[in-house]
Amino acid sequence: MDRRMFCESIGVIGATIGTAGCLGVLGDGGVEGTVLGPPEQDLSEATHPSYGDEMPHFTVPDPITNEEISISEYESEQAILWTSFYTNCPDGVCPALILRLRRAQEAAAEEGFSSEAVFLAQTFDPERDTAETLREYAGQQGVNLDANNWHFLRPESYERGQELLDEHFGLIIEKAAADQYDDLEYQFPHYGLILLANKQGIVERAYPRGPQTDIERLVSDVERVSTV
Repeated sequence: MDRRMFCESIGVIGATIGTAGCLGVLGDGGVEGTVLGPPEQDLSEATHPSYGDEMPHFTVPDPITNEEISISEYESEQAILWTSFYTNCPDGVCPALILRLRRAQEAAAEEGFSSEAVFLAQTFDPERDTAETLREYAGQQGVNLDANNWHFLRPESYERGQELLDEHFGLIIEKAAADQYDDLEYQFPHYGLILLANKQGIVERAYPRGPQTDIERLVSDVERVSTV
């Protein structure tokens, strides 16, 4: 993917990408290979993948299932809903991201398309997010690990996680001091990005304000893309 510049950059700890004021409205015709029409906001100048781009290909371990999860294995099989997070997030951004993936997972079960979609939550804090921690977090957040359509992705190291997010998603992750929190050694200024890709591996929606994304709208997008 070509490296592109965001209209606005992240400003404070836990802030998500700002896009207001720099987005245009696209026409009515969709990009070839997509299910949904163009989004209301044009994110084509962002560094992250957006509407019509190819979903990045990479392989990351799932420490709970002991599998190597490759994005390419889902092509022609399942739609993908992806985000990045860490379990020690102190400001509510990451729980809000996981909530949206979890609600989509619930809808898939209720509407009968569980096998048509996969939900991928990639930690960028593998030092603290062990298999045990992620399993406990899944219980806290209401994630159904037994549905066989959810994977926590855990890079082999912090450095590998940085590389993956920078190279494939244009997201820069750096540890920062957490002096304002008594129970945290470090935290991350991070992005609240969610990506939805169709079964052909084409990005249908990028939700850069992931924690604020309307849940019903996201769930509707996931259902439409998954059931084609």
